[in-house]
Amino acid sequence: MKEIVILSGKGGTGKTSITASFAYLARHIAVIADCDVDAADLHLILKPTIKRKEDFYSSLEAVIDQEKCISCGKCERVCRFDAISSYNRLYDVIGLNCEGCGYCEKVCPVDAIKMKQKLDGEWYISESRYVTPLVHAKLGIGTENSGKLVALVKNIAKQIAERSKKEIVLVDGSPGVGCPVISSLSGANYIVFVTEPTVSGVHDLKRVFELASKYHIPSGLIINKADLNREKTQELIEFAKNENINFLGQLPYDEVFTKAMVTGLSIVEFDKQNNISQTITQMWEQIMDY
Repeated sequence: MKEIVILSGKGGTGKTSITASFAYLARHIAVIADCDVDAADLHLILKPTIKRKEDFYSSLEAVIDQEKCISCGKCERVCRFDAISSYNRLYDVIGLNCEGCGYCEKVCPVDAIKMKQKLDGEWYISESRYVTPLVHAKLGIGTENSGKLVALVKNIAKQIAERSKKEIVLVDGSPGVGCPVISSLSGANYIVFVTEPTVSGVHDLKRVFELASKYHIPSGLIINKADLNREKTQELIEFAKNENINFLGQLPYDEVFTKAMVTGLSIVEFDKQNNISQTITQMWEQIMDY
């Protein structure tokens, strides 16, 4: 079983659109994992039917028992996150501010504060319209531990792939270089970087490559909208060559991407004869041959 992770240093490069096309091309042999848990959107194209839904608990939050509270104010004084508010000597916890450190619980003289598990999000096992398993999740607003949720999504996708004897786990990773990206890279066999020929595109590709290089995982590069800035495109090609990144190819700017998304289809479904569709298919064949 091979795990392929699609990454981009920044949002808006076309990573998820390309991932959706790869998901279609690999629909008979793959399990899909959407690990962009902070702002998942792969489901907009794959249109999954949820088969299983589970709550995700990963952090702690202080809860004050108003009947026990004697309004001494010690919890408010020690909280460094402004997570405890008071009004008319009634104390309560502001959930979005609470970091779950437990200091307030320690100083409460009457044991009125308890640390309880906090609902941080949900995860799902679904069947995409490709009749391909899709594991995805939604992190709660203002909650943390996205890296743990990504690890959970990936592990479940691997378990499904093993049970169903699928050859590929295809992972749509988060943009950037934060915890969810680090978690996405763990256990990967191949990384596909998707970028664009802009100043921020070049800069952020270098950042995410610097992170990924610590894992010593083979990688490939796709340049989207390559014709918008030939100078930056050439800079990206040279960077790939110097860093031993397999240059998978480039795609021109084309409104067919938008037209495909509007109809809820991946580009390779929307127009199979389009040059972009054929190029994406060739890119996927290169990845599979690696």
